Amino acid sequence: MSKPIVAIVGRPNVGKSTFFNRLIGERRAIIEDLPGTTRDRLYGESFWNGCEFTAVDTAGLLFGPDDPSVPEGEMHRRTREQARIAIDEADAIIFLVDGREGITAADAEVGEILRPMAKHVVLAVNKCDSVERQLDAVEFYALNLGEPVAMSAFHGLGTGDVLDRVVSIFPMNQTDVEEERHLRIAIVGRPNVGKSSLLNKLIGQERSVVSTVPGTTRDTIDTTFTVNGESVTLIDTAGIRRSGRIEQGIEKYSVLRALRAIERCDVALLLIDATEGVTAQDTHIAGMILESKKGVAIVVNKWDAIEKDNQTYYEFEQRVREAFKFIDFAPLLFISALDGQRTGKIVELAREIQDQRRKRVPTGELNAFLREAVLEQPPMAIKKGAHLRLYYAVQPQTEPPVFLFFANDGLLVHWSYARYLENRLRERYNFGGTPIVIVFRSRERKDEKDKR
Repeated sequence: MSKPIVAIVGRPNVGKSTFFNRLIGERRAIIEDLPGTTRDRLYGESFWNGCEFTAVDTAGLLFGPDDPSVPEGEMHRRTREQARIAIDEADAIIFLVDGREGITAADAEVGEILRPMAKHVVLAVNKCDSVERQLDAVEFYALNLGEPVAMSAFHGLGTGDVLDRVVSIFPMNQTDVEEERHLRIAIVGRPNVGKSSLLNKLIGQERSVVSTVPGTTRDTIDTTFTVNGESVTLIDTAGIRRSGRIEQGIEKYSVLRALRAIERCDVALLLIDATEGVTAQDTHIAGMILESKKGVAIVVNKWDAIEKDNQTYYEFEQRVREAFKFIDFAPLLFISALDGQRTGKIVELAREIQDQRRKRVPTGELNAFLREAVLEQPPMAIKKGAHLRLYYAVQPQTEPPVFLFFANDGLLVHWSYARYLENRLRERYNFGGTPIVIVFRSRERKDEKDKR
């Protein structure tokens, strides 16, 4: 089940970025005492009262003339468009206002936008860092958006009350709610690499609009069809551009939808353009897939447009492998979505990756593997001269495969040894196309247990 999205909206300089940073637990948004500092959409994961959600920081809403001949007028129009898209995409809205300044005309205009929306809105009055300001927050009842919640994002006062209101509409224990269990494949990549063309070729019809204009697809599109008697869902997504090239408005929120698609899928097909080669943005998208711990295959499209000799394939493969060496477990497939070259192999490849994600190694067999690996190369410790021992291993989880290794001191294990164990696991059991998570844990000693 995908995580709910919570958008933080409001006029400039009311503390949205400060609140966002507090929600995600890190200083990711730039904070300045200047209106309009936030330009690009920021997102991050947050957790409250058993509920995980994605928080979205937005640029401040600017109001004024809409005359496009005036630069300020065009900016006003764009930011309002951006906020409307953020509101449409979000499952809940935190409308942030400034308790020091009281109600402004801009606050009233934001309220006019929010009231007709069928969205869960929490009105949060920021900068209420004194008892007097907390009492004054009642004036925001005039916005007709429910009970205002006094808070201070900077000091952390009242933020829990705001989040209680936000998550009250979300189901608890979301991870326990399973969607229909069949293979879900997300097609991701930069704009104009042929994602919609590939989807249309796979399902045999014009399900997605195909255009040579980058950015044609703005929403994620789910298409379920049957292959060899089994259901498969394809998720076509908007292209992900480098952040500096993402325009205000619709395309910015297409990135968030693509990220949600990655979260929802089992296997992500990372589509790259053979005529352009691997770009920095391609590797950035691969990093997002890896961070989400999803299965991945690298699919090189437009291979028919490349002039070839007997070395072209091997040279191109070497360049791709070098660029994506951090996901060296991902299979590589060269296709042409336009003429269907090797597209028939894609679903079967995704199924093979999903099988690898579901693979479980029996505990006895896993510990025999561990003894062999330790015998061949004893574990390395971070501290020189430290005595380190690995006792036994279990696999507590699949999708992705997670391996838990117990040691006398799990904090002493050097990161390179985790890499060594991963390589050995892949040599023995394959796990092609899926990340492997390796965790070291200190085994509880008997004398420590007896003290409890």
